[in-house]
Amino acid sequence: MPEQRWRSAAGQHLPFALVLGVTVLGLVRIVQYHWRQGVVLIGLALLIAALLRVLVTDEQAGLIAIRSRSIDALLYSGFGFAVIVVAMTIIGGPLDR
Repeated sequence: MPEQRWRSAAGQHLPFALVLGVTVLGLVRIVQYHWRQGVVLIGLALLIAALLRVLVTDEQAGLIAIRSRSIDALLYSGFGFAVIVVAMTIIGGPLDR
């Protein structure tokens, strides 16, 4: 029984760990002066969170479940697309790479 509880507790954090892993990868790219790739990865992490929020149950969603499933999916995907579009449309300036 304790082993089953551990598995379910660990399973609850897998969606958040996946989203966090992609976000950390994006932050690493930003620190390496590839800011556009890093910001797109962060936007992708938000889109992954939206997809996971739709696919998994509320109990399995763990820390990515904040509001109702539909509101979470809508906001995660909206912010994800917005971040990617803004990153891809910035032209010129000192950050151009």
